[in-house]
Amino acid sequence: MATPLVTPLFSALALSSSRNRHPCPKILFQSKNEKSSDSNATQKLNLSRTRKTDGQSTRFMQMGTREMSFGRKLSTQAMDGAGTGNTSTTISRKVFATTHLLVSLGIILAADRFLKQAFVAASIKFPSALFGMFCIFSVLMILDSVVPAAATGMMNFFEPAFLFIQRWLPLFYVPSLVVLPLSVRDIPAASGVKICYIVAGGWLASLCVAGFTAIAVRKMVKTEMTEAEPMSKPSPFSTLELWSWSGIFVVSFVGALFYPTSLGTSARTCLPFLLSSTVLGYIVGSGLPSSVKKVFHPIICCALSSVLAALAFGYASGSGLDPVLGNYLTNVASDPGAGDILMGFLGSVILSFAFSMFKQRKLVKRHAAEIFTSVIVSTVFSLYSTALVGRLVGLEPSLTVSILPRCITVALALSIVSLFEGTNSSLTAAVVVVTGLIGANFVQVVLDKLRLRDPIARGIATASSAHGLGTAALSAKEPEALPFCAIAYALTGIFGSLLCSVPAVRQSLLAVVG
Repeated sequence: MATPLVTPLFSALALSSSRNRHPCPKILFQSKNEKSSDSNATQKLNLSRTRKTDGQSTRFMQMGTREMSFGRKLSTQAMDGAGTGNTSTTISRKVFATTHLLVSLGIILAADRFLKQAFVAASIKFPSALFGMFCIFSVLMILDSVVPAAATGMMNFFEPAFLFIQRWLPLFYVPSLVVLPLSVRDIPAASGVKICYIVAGGWLASLCVAGFTAIAVRKMVKTEMTEAEPMSKPSPFSTLELWSWSGIFVVSFVGALFYPTSLGTSARTCLPFLLSSTVLGYIVGSGLPSSVKKVFHPIICCALSSVLAALAFGYASGSGLDPVLGNYLTNVASDPGAGDILMGFLGSVILSFAFSMFKQRKLVKRHAAEIFTSVIVSTVFSLYSTALVGRLVGLEPSLTVSILPRCITVALALSIVSLFEGTNSSLTAAVVVVTGLIGANFVQVVLDKLRLRDPIARGIATASSAHGLGTAALSAKEPEALPFCAIAYALTGIFGSLLCSVPAVRQSLLAVVG
């Protein structure tokens, strides 16, 4: 805006200067008197011209100033309009992203619920979520071979739900730890020590078997590593989320304290503050320094936060801890607690395996020998070694069966023990989580001591022995191992479920247990 205004201004000044420098030539040839009078006239003429030119310059400058001021006003208005447009665009994007997440996640949850009801109605003893995972994966593979763009579109549509599940995955494991005091109450102390021995020793043994099997197969096939598909990472937690959940906790805690059955039942009334205490514990635990997380894992922080909230409410209300923990996980569909809500996402975790496996399908195909051999050997070893050691140390058969799927993710571990009779599902979930915590804290050090340097072997060994929690801990420091962790993590649970779904295998495990 300034350039076209400044140009005429300087042009007028230059024209005025050039006129003053070239007087009329005939003055030089006149007489002295004439010269004097003509000079005076010329001076007057030049002075008038100068004044006129100066007036024109002044008017130019005034016009330029007015135009520049008007331009600034237009520019300011345009910037204000652009700011308003950007704000509205940002709000629209957030609304669209939220709607996209709700729709995609709602479809996955609805599909999981429908499959559960269908399998129960048909009396099918097979994990319904696992069947759904195979269906989704098959659809993606068919679309990829026929209409690749459709497969890509389907992946993009469900990506928000997939990232949501990844972001909050540890929360879905927490309920079993929160109600652990109720689960282990009837277990003798000697049996508890034996279980701890089996869990810790079994984790180390499974890690070694999976890792060295992967190394042996890699030496035979000699397949070179290639870059895997990049894995999307969920967004970190914000301060707004922290304060929002804090507000929900305070308001719902006070409300439940003064109106114990305001939502119909005590479990529903306690649900908001127990759920928010669990979420707050996870958000705070995730923000701790890495050195603290090695000892105080976010899941421990999460479970401890929930137990402290239950303890505070039990003390303030005079009901005690046990009834509040009973309201946390009711296992009643018509009267759910906070733990029931969280564990309701476990089926969606299994369904999400289809998307992660499809995304890494090229990697699975390239390293199929190492991945499948290691996973199969490690899973068979984990199941049968647990059964055998439980019998050797004299652990009760029902408890031994309950901890058989110690190296399989919670969602599928609970499905596996449901195939057996007389098991303690709360103990199963707790043992699986403790196994994951052991792996998360010690897997990197143990792998270094065992001199397992290969990223494929490290990833497979970690996921096969410590499932999701070990995977998260290793991949945070060794991103190159993440794809192999993700694949082995899913395949270990899948193969373990398929294996235990065979009646002959279940009978053989029970025979080993005694």
